[in-house]
Amino acid sequence: MKPKFKGKHFITLEDWKKDEIETLLDVSQDLKQAFLTNKDTNFLKNKSAFLMFFEQSTRTRNSMEAGLAQLGGHANFLDTATMQISHGETGKDTAVILSSYGHGIACRNCFWEVGNKFISEMAAHASVPVMNLQCDLYHPFQGLADLMTIREVKGKTDNLKVSIIWAYATSHKKPISVPLTQSLLFPRFGMDVVLAHPKGYEMPDWVIEKAKKNAKENGGSFTVTNDMEAAYKDADIVIPKNWGSWASNTSDDVIDAVLEANRHWKCTEAMMALTNPDCNYMHALPADRGNEVEDSVIDGPQSIVYQEAENRLHTAKAVMAMTMGNK
Repeated sequence: MKPKFKGKHFITLEDWKKDEIETLLDVSQDLKQAFLTNKDTNFLKNKSAFLMFFEQSTRTRNSMEAGLAQLGGHANFLDTATMQISHGETGKDTAVILSSYGHGIACRNCFWEVGNKFISEMAAHASVPVMNLQCDLYHPFQGLADLMTIREVKGKTDNLKVSIIWAYATSHKKPISVPLTQSLLFPRFGMDVVLAHPKGYEMPDWVIEKAKKNAKENGGSFTVTNDMEAAYKDADIVIPKNWGSWASNTSDDVIDAVLEANRHWKCTEAMMALTNPDCNYMHALPADRGNEVEDSVIDGPQSIVYQEAENRLHTAKAVMAMTMGNK
């Protein structure tokens, strides 16, 4: 464990150099192998972290709780509705106090124009690493697991056409943090990234500018299109996932005329037939089955969603071991 990682916040992968991300991936693979061979990994013996959730969670909560236990530590799950935050206590005060009780703080807060500011406020005042479990802008744990999965399956990242594609869903108005994170991260590893969405679901302008800059500096490419079929055509990886129209419409309404006009933005067998024969389907989960994707695709041979989800455990452990450890 390299000393430079101890105490480092994990809020956005934009704050992590490429070689640092490579180290996280190497540690993730080592921890995955140790997990599969039942080797002890007590790198965080007697360490504790506080997991604060403003929203529901399955993969994120359980990968962090199980991961910390497998590292020899203990996770305290905190439903923020039962904390004094619900009565107005500030992020600063919360961070200072929790820092004095343990060795790490992790938080999920996806409220638009609130979440990242809140987590950043905690990071500014915490004396332990603060980890972003997903906010309105970033989901670094998901991005790291996605990168690990692509590398495992494809054996490389350079010159892969990876399409991040908006998909129709009605379950809730989802954050933009997953596609935003992927848009910034993947070009840094030489991928040819296509961001496809109907009009009304644009990313903020600064995201597009930064993604193109990351691509130029790392031998990748980044293009934006409103043509769904063009995104699927000859793709090596497709990631069809819904996100909300937050950048242009801050309403909390889940279903509106713009959403309903784009019901055809769905991952189907017909769309998958446009991709390369060895193309893989990915999704951060939970998928809105029947809306975002046909069952025959997500349950089919091209789907790697469960491998992707499993890697949330190993990457979470790597981040905790590197930032909360003593060495």
